[in-house]
Amino acid sequence: MAGRAGRAHNPEEAARRVRLLLLDVDGVLTDGGLYVLPGGGEAVRFDVRDGLGLVRARQEGLAVGFVSGRSTDAVRARAAELGVEEVHLGVKDKATVLAAILSRRGLTPEEVCYVGDDLPDIPVLEAVGLPVTVPEAPDEVVDAAAYVTRHPGGRGAVREVVDFVLRARSGASEGA
Repeated sequence: MAGRAGRAHNPEEAARRVRLLLLDVDGVLTDGGLYVLPGGGEAVRFDVRDGLGLVRARQEGLAVGFVSGRSTDAVRARAAELGVEEVHLGVKDKATVLAAILSRRGLTPEEVCYVGDDLPDIPVLEAVGLPVTVPEAPDEVVDAAAYVTRHPGGRGAVREVVDFVLRARSGASEGA
């Protein structure tokens, strides 16, 4: 579904240009909850459907990256398991990381889909071609998005975005 701000572009058209899928982690790949373990460690829950979607995205030629304000061993392990190419954890300024990724990969902002769920994600959402959020995001984040997933973060939202982008890209190649 479209964001409330009614971005100037059509999400389907924007999805056709996507070459890089960047994701926040907490609240997007997870439900935002943390399990504090005895001894002070943390655990998080990832949805296997999201993981399969990311594997499929990579198989279809999309680059995948994680950009998170937090840094945990669980996220590093999940990224390695899925073969995620860009892993940026403990990030304070996500827009600066986006600029570095674009420069290194020779991409334009229009070729990026970013999925974020909270206020620190807004600068990146405002910069990319396909800004996406989850339904439980604050109003300001929803307003910055062109697409709001039906599935919540950590419960299939990423798979939904991957399927949306791949369908759009497939339609673009059929019509060309």
